[in-house]
Amino acid sequence: MLQHKAYEYRIYPDKKQETLIAKTIGSSRYVYNHFLELWNKEYEETGKGLTYYACSKLLTKLKRDPETVWLCEVDKFSLQNSLRNLSDAFSRFFKGQNEHPQFKSKKSPRQSYTTQYTNNNIAVSGNCLKLPKLGLVKFADSREMKGRILNATVRRKSSGKFFVSILCEEEICELPKTDSSVGIDLGIIDFAVMSDGSRHDNNHFTRQMEERLRREQRKLARRALAAEKRGISLSEARNYQKQRRKVARLYEKVANQRKEYLNKLSTEIVKNHDIICIEDLNVKGMMRNHKLAKSISDVSWTSLVSKLQYKASWYGKEVIRISRWFPSSQICSECGHKDRKKPLHVREWTCPVCHAHHDRDVNAARNILAEGLRIRALTPGS
Repeated sequence: MLQHKAYEYRIYPDKKQETLIAKTIGSSRYVYNHFLELWNKEYEETGKGLTYYACSKLLTKLKRDPETVWLCEVDKFSLQNSLRNLSDAFSRFFKGQNEHPQFKSKKSPRQSYTTQYTNNNIAVSGNCLKLPKLGLVKFADSREMKGRILNATVRRKSSGKFFVSILCEEEICELPKTDSSVGIDLGIIDFAVMSDGSRHDNNHFTRQMEERLRREQRKLARRALAAEKRGISLSEARNYQKQRRKVARLYEKVANQRKEYLNKLSTEIVKNHDIICIEDLNVKGMMRNHKLAKSISDVSWTSLVSKLQYKASWYGKEVIRISRWFPSSQICSECGHKDRKKPLHVREWTCPVCHAHHDRDVNAARNILAEGLRIRALTPGS
């Protein structure tokens, strides 16, 4: 079955290429913000917004304007994709899927642009990657790219490193069926507890780096104060910028550790089970609990669920999400008795009806599995 799959590589542009990447990111941001302002004005005056095609015609005129002729220096596809992103953002806004599009800032940690594949303008050539306008860029060829290339997104991270994500369309074969179903209870003490009793540790990646991060962030704050006393802006303070990149690299290391762990865990779960039942957690609401917010953000439940869903779609497996209001921890998985609500510190309990002794998390995972299979049985065509 044809699926979309992205391959991410680190790239090593030279100084000239770095400058062109910065120009392209800045131009894409300018186009997005310029047309967002026009879109807002049009909506205020007429009650209707613009369209991608109307903006595309205006973009052509904008590139001919002497004041903005510098837009012609960068990859044209990056500017067109900025318009597509803006149009998609408004479409989702009017459908109630996200908030009103906001202006982009050059101070945002997310700095990127997307270009389209056409006439073999994106290709691998030895230890280099061919990209539009940039030409041949050295890259870390960490994995073989397969399928038909659709587009490429070039990113500059806060650490100063550059990456490219290439989206391909390729044939992905379904994994063999295992005739196995599993319920997963996500937690903080144990990251994931399975209905078969197995557990996956919470590695606390941020906490492992917490002391070093605290030390380096204090140093960053001192350098910011030193620059302020000398009357130098932070963008021009070399010591501050050097320390800022050091802090960003530490956060990037934590993010990479977490990403690798979640990729391995999600792949293992999808390989070993045909049906995966998991809670639809209200992570945003749970983050309002200041005692648990740091621990919840460190475990990245949402990221695991997302990875399970797209990998299940690739490999012919099924993910069933259970309502967040389902009392999985309060029901006895043996007899179905619903007990009183128990505080979080109670990790084991005994059913007053059938006297079965339960581990709270394993019992919850078994109830999630049973509820998922019940929902699946009631779904037509399942």
